[in-house]
Amino acid sequence: MTESRGVIARLIDCFADLPGIGRKSAERLAYHVLRMPRDEALAFADALRAVKENLRPCRVCNNLGEEDECTVCRDPRRDRSMVCVVEQVRDLLAIEHSGAYRGLYHVLQGRVAPLEGTGPETLAVDGLVQRVRAGGVREVIMATTPNVEGDATALVVLQRLEGLPVEITRLARGLTVGAALEQANREMLVDAIAGRQKY
Repeated sequence: MTESRGVIARLIDCFADLPGIGRKSAERLAYHVLRMPRDEALAFADALRAVKENLRPCRVCNNLGEEDECTVCRDPRRDRSMVCVVEQVRDLLAIEHSGAYRGLYHVLQGRVAPLEGTGPETLAVDGLVQRVRAGGVREVIMATTPNVEGDATALVVLQRLEGLPVEITRLARGLTVGAALEQANREMLVDAIAGRQKY
């Protein structure tokens, strides 16, 4: 009995380590897994393993996928003259869910946040600069979070793209200042993309 409680406690600790999950929610999730049929629980575990073993950054844009290029970069229907710059993959997913954008992306894999120990050197900007230099990119849309860190991140990208033949725009500020893209609803994202402005 003590051993089984130790296993459950470890599962609760794992769930509690997830962002936004408190101790009580972690306990509910752990006991839900305990009550799941064996095949469902193992399928859940397999899905977690597959995410860690099979997903890797796209060699073009840093989105996650199971191949060298993600499904967005491989899609021939995409407008290859537009690149939307986002901080994280979850921001890309939020914009994709809106259905308002049909261009390509570049994921910076972070943001400038000195209090969190992340500076400009941690951003994946080199790949974006190479893409613009290679030609074919007409517009770069800055879609960083509309707050101090997001604006600082956008400034780093702007400085790196300075002098290159590309128009730089940003999402319209229909998004609430300080709001995360992943929390914006579809209508807010549609308006923000349609009303983007020159940077």
